[in-house]
Amino acid sequence: MSVGIALRLRTAAQEGSATLRLSLQELLHLHGEGSGAVLLMLMALLSTLPVAGAGTVLSLGIFALAWAWLRGRDSLHLPERLAGLQLNALWTRRCLHSLAWTYERAERWLHPRWTALCHTRTRFWWALWIALMAVLIFLPLPLGNVLPGTSLMLLSLGWLFRDGLALLLSAATGAAGVGYALSVGHLALAAWQHIGASLGL
Repeated sequence: MSVGIALRLRTAAQEGSATLRLSLQELLHLHGEGSGAVLLMLMALLSTLPVAGAGTVLSLGIFALAWAWLRGRDSLHLPERLAGLQLNALWTRRCLHSLAWTYERAERWLHPRWTALCHTRTRFWWALWIALMAVLIFLPLPLGNVLPGTSLMLLSLGWLFRDGLALLLSAATGAAGVGYALSVGHLALAAWQHIGASLGL
């Protein structure tokens, strides 16, 4: 499955013109399926790109997907604003190549193991994890989207390939993202207190 998707993505990148611009809905269409795991990976990848305002919109979509998972649903009807989120030509090509590379490596390295972590009974906890990562992506932190976005990509691949090791890597990467957010928050608070003390407030 992933080899065929990678081929379609690379073909689209190579055959597309220099002005090729794809939306989230069109990227999803290239996959040939709209499962929650695939949609999560697309939104997670796009959230790591330096596209103004994309992180805010995508974090809300990711949170909505987490809510759907909590309710036992594996799909999400994309709101018009989210589905129409469009990349420019440069980031469209980079995104297509990145997705193709990701699927090619996943086909080589991932396989069913430690499947207890992929059991349907764990969906509740992974849904909470997705929501937590969405909160981190929403926060206006410098480079704050990279670790939670990577965590969600690993989670989606682990779910697709039934690979518990990928899910554990997702948890470790996300935990690093939480640590980063707390560190930045602590520094910001300390700086604010220092400024307040300097001004006699």
